[in-house]
Amino acid sequence: MSWDDSQPAISAYQAGLHCRCPRCGRGPLFKGLLEVRPECEVCGLDLSKADSGDGPAVFIIMILGTVVVMLALLLESLASPALWVHMAIWPAVIIAGSIWMLRPAKALLIALQFKNKAEDTGQLDRDDTDTSGSH
Repeated sequence: MSWDDSQPAISAYQAGLHCRCPRCGRGPLFKGLLEVRPECEVCGLDLSKADSGDGPAVFIIMILGTVVVMLALLLESLASPALWVHMAIWPAVIIAGSIWMLRPAKALLIALQFKNKAEDTGQLDRDDTDTSGSH
């Protein structure tokens, strides 16, 4: 990914949490639920190579999983509901929480990549062509 040299007009945290363009902070970052727009509608920033990878999903799984397990244990210790109550509540909480948290997490990571001018060089740190057997 190659970002231009212009400074962002908004903090990376504000842009990320509001799911806005990391440069101007006004254009929407997403087209649909999680698809990043090819470019900002307002300032024209090329977002076609913006990629947050699996990082946001991993954080969401860890955070949401911890919260849901603690809440399920709390509910069980306070009310001891039937098993079907747990099966009705927690999948809905997990799905809604994942969707609600994943958009801003993905946008935040993209905004931080822009702010820090992170680039993918497309090169490996080691030489894979060495076939001599010596490492």
